[in-house]
Amino acid sequence: MRSIGEVARASGLSVSALRFYDGAGVLVPAEVDPATGYRRYGDDQLRAARLIAGLRRVGLPVAEIAAAVRELDEPSAVRRRLDAHRRRLEDGLADAKRELLRIHSLLDLQEKLMTRITLPAAALAPTLDAVRFAAGGDPALPMLQCVLLDVTDGAVTLVATDRFRMAVATAAAEVEGPPIRSVLPLGFVDELRPLLTGGRAVLDLAPGRVRAEPAAIEAKPLELEYPDHRRLLDALPAPSTRVTVDTAALRSSLASAPVATREHEGTAYEVAVLAFDPSGGVRPVPEADWSDTHLAVNREFLLQALDAGAAGQLVLELDGPIKPLAVRVPGDDSRFSILMPVRA
Repeated sequence: MRSIGEVARASGLSVSALRFYDGAGVLVPAEVDPATGYRRYGDDQLRAARLIAGLRRVGLPVAEIAAAVRELDEPSAVRRRLDAHRRRLEDGLADAKRELLRIHSLLDLQEKLMTRITLPAAALAPTLDAVRFAAGGDPALPMLQCVLLDVTDGAVTLVATDRFRMAVATAAAEVEGPPIRSVLPLGFVDELRPLLTGGRAVLDLAPGRVRAEPAAIEAKPLELEYPDHRRLLDALPAPSTRVTVDTAALRSSLASAPVATREHEGTAYEVAVLAFDPSGGVRPVPEADWSDTHLAVNREFLLQALDAGAAGQLVLELDGPIKPLAVRVPGDDSRFSILMPVRA
């Protein structure tokens, strides 16, 4: 028989640990002196004590240690228990690594005055689609070949304009860091969009850099003063007419209607002339019927705005033939576009 001190030295367990495992019923001494209370262990219990010491060091719960001691004569059962614990440790380590990376990122944000935006890729993708069509394409106006990313607390707003139209879309997001406005080059936007296929998207924004994860692409934001879309929108009058249209039906009528043409800076473009019925309908009309009650817009721009709305029904808002036409999704103020009218 061995004393508790001998077992402690031979197994690597402290005396207090042996007393704890005795009280927990995991390793009960072979005998206890009724007069002195001294614990004595058999030689076969030393093997169990060494097993307990090892399992304790790798963090196995007490209940699992007790089960392993009972299975000591069945090594395969103990091995299965060890494998299961190893998998738990590996999963926990992976979670810890991710959390440490997140903490490092937060420290980076604090040190570098960065702003991090996190939102589902499924939310960022349609937000990009809702504005990309309105970005400028004129090489003479490179300052409009971009998309504005306007980040406030809890939301990210994207804006694009080519002077003749403007598209605005907002999505809810987790925002860590100060508000920021970043002008994204179209090359970055077009590279990012196909990568938004699932999971969560993360954008890290700094004055001289924007980086997207998990796509791991980055770009330098454009250093320019982008038009203040809020001031422009606030200056628009309240619409006097709102018409709900069937998107597919309007597209079909635009495709079959006679087309008028105009020219701007040597480039011809097609015009759609729209009549708004008092009953709430809207229909294209021939150029010959054009009057002060009709609204004319760039036909291609209107078709693109209908596609960007991505809804079975859209609301057209206007305030006369010389004011902008707004295209909105019913009941959704987070996405809309505005088209400037074409004059007769």
